Amino acid sequence: MEKGTKKMTAYAMLLALSMILGYLESMIPTPFPIPGIKLGLANIVNIIGLFSLGPVPTGIISFLRVLLLSVLFGNLMTLSYSMAGFFLSFFVMVLAKQCFKLSFISVSLLGGIFHNIGQILMAAFLLRNPVLFAYLPLLLLAGTAAGMVMGILASIVAKRLAKFFRELRG
Repeated sequence: MEKGTKKMTAYAMLLALSMILGYLESMIPTPFPIPGIKLGLANIVNIIGLFSLGPVPTGIISFLRVLLLSVLFGNLMTLSYSMAGFFLSFFVMVLAKQCFKLSFISVSLLGGIFHNIGQILMAAFLLRNPVLFAYLPLLLLAGTAAGMVMGILASIVAKRLAKFFRELRG
């Protein structure tokens, strides 16, 4: 298979996997009565991609996932919240990895935290309700825990897929 075709196929598979994980997560009832708390299963793909493929292909895959899941299963509000969370968290994760050389777990933890910050900022802006910031401490705690768990899982999966990504990079 030609190298460009192989890369495009791998990117499409990662997009599909991240969409499946995102959709499955939406089907899991959360035990918390606070909106916005979730595991961030699709973030596993983001973290692995960021460390294995780099920021550009991973950013495109992640952007498409957020857009497609919002169009297929959400609405304009979910698109707004998700995009705000995505852009802020992805920027921070790229910065953490590229500039500070942080680990899978640390990068994922920061991603979980800043995703929630981005969503709260967007919600407070759109709804013109600063009371929403009262949720922030709980969301930060949840983002920290979820980010840590997803980072551990991403680290384990990335080790098992290291050969695949080495071959993909050529």
